[in-house]
Amino acid sequence: MKFLIFTCSFLICIFVQAQQKHPAFMDQGNIYEVNIRQYTKEGTLNAFAKHIPRLKKMGVQTLWFMPLQPISKFGRKGSLGSYYSVASYTAINKEFGTLADFNKIVDKAHALGMKVIIDWVPNHTGADHPWLTTHPDFHERDSAGQAIYTADWSDTRELNHNNPVMQDSMILAMKYWTSKTKIDGFRVDVAWGVPYSFWNKCIPILKKERDLFFLAEADDAGIHKTGFDATYSWMEFHVMNDIAAGKKNLLSLDSVLNTIDTSFIKGALRLYFTSNHDENSWNKADYATMPGDSHAPFAVFTQTYNRTLPLIYSGQEEPVLRPLAFFEKDVIEFNKYKRAPFYSALLHLRNSNKAFSETASFRRLGVDHPAEIMAYERTNGKDKVVVVLNMSNFSHEVLINGLSAGESYEELFTKQVTKDIHLLQLPAWGYKVFVKK
Repeated sequence: MKFLIFTCSFLICIFVQAQQKHPAFMDQGNIYEVNIRQYTKEGTLNAFAKHIPRLKKMGVQTLWFMPLQPISKFGRKGSLGSYYSVASYTAINKEFGTLADFNKIVDKAHALGMKVIIDWVPNHTGADHPWLTTHPDFHERDSAGQAIYTADWSDTRELNHNNPVMQDSMILAMKYWTSKTKIDGFRVDVAWGVPYSFWNKCIPILKKERDLFFLAEADDAGIHKTGFDATYSWMEFHVMNDIAAGKKNLLSLDSVLNTIDTSFIKGALRLYFTSNHDENSWNKADYATMPGDSHAPFAVFTQTYNRTLPLIYSGQEEPVLRPLAFFEKDVIEFNKYKRAPFYSALLHLRNSNKAFSETASFRRLGVDHPAEIMAYERTNGKDKVVVVLNMSNFSHEVLINGLSAGESYEELFTKQVTKDIHLLQLPAWGYKVFVKK
C-alpha cells in the first residue's frame, strides 16, 4: 500500500499556544444551543431549568440561549415571530418568563460548574423597536426616509453603526445584561454585518466588566483581531455536507482546513457543528444533510479536531430528525435520548483529557486512503488521543503511518484495549477514538 505524502503543513505538529487569550473556562469547553420556545410544551425558562442537570450529566459545559428579548409585532412572521426581531434590548420576552427566572437559570448552571451565554442582535432591531421613533438616526434609511431592512428580513430594521450615539446605546444595553445578570458572554448574531470598528470599541469595554466570552456569527479571520474568541466554521461545514452527500471527498476538506490553519491567528477557536437553529430550520441539517450513519464521523470530527469548539443543538441528543418551525410553536419531544450516550462519551473525554486543552499539540497522521480516511492525534504530556474517521460510504482497511510504537489505547466507545492500532477495519462512516492508557 502507498501512503499519500502530505504537505508539510499537515506533517508538523501544530501547537495551539494562543496569541489570542480566551476565558479560562472555555479551555476544553463546548456549547449547547437552547431553543427555549421549542424545548418544552411550556416554552419557558422555568420549564427548561428541569433539563439542566440532565445536560450537565451529558457533559454540556456552556449553555447558549437564543434571544430572550421581546419580539416585535409589526411585520411579525408567523404567529410568534422571529427571536431575532428584537423589540427591546433590556427586557425579557414574557412568554419565556422574567429576569428573575433567568437569573435562577444562571445561578443553577453556575452551581453545577456550567457557563451561560446569551444571543445578541446588534445588526438590526425589530420593526417596531422604540429607537425607530425616539432616535430616528439610529437606523439606516432610504432616500424617502424609511428605515430599511436586508434581504427578506422584513420584520427587522437595519441599525446605523456610523452613529456614535447608537453605538454607545448598544454597548449600554449589553452592559445592562452584564450588570443585571451573571452571564459569561455573548453569541453575536450577524457579527459579520456590523463594522469591525464597533467591536474594537465594544469588546474591550465589556471585558472590563469581567472575563467574558464572545462568539461571532462570522466566518472571517479578521474579526478575531477585534476580540472575538470564536467564529463559525461555515467553510468546513459546507464541505462536510458535500462529503456526506457524495459530492466531494476529504481532499476538499483538507484544502479548507489548510486555509484555516494559515489564515486564522493562533488560538482562534472555531465553532464546529452538524446542526444549529439556522441549519436545522432552513437548510434541514441533521436529517437531510449528514443523515443516518453519516452523522457520527462528522460529529466526532467536530468534537475532536484541532481548535474546535463543538456545538450541539437542542434535540440532537434525542435525536430530532426534522426541521423545527421557526415562527410557530413546534415542541421537541424528549423521551429516548438515543444519541445522548454517544455525545456524552465525547463531551466527557473532551472535558477531562488534557489532550484537548489549548496547550496540547495536534498532528495529522498519514493514511493509505486519504480521500476517504482521516487520522490525527492530540497530545499533552502523558495524555494522548488518536482519532480515525471514515468519511465515506465504503468500508476500508486502514493503514496508519506515524504512530508511536508500544503504546496501549482504550477505544472510547467499545472500551476495548489494544496496543496495535496501525491497521484497522472501518465500516462505511466508521469511527474510532483511541485514548492512551
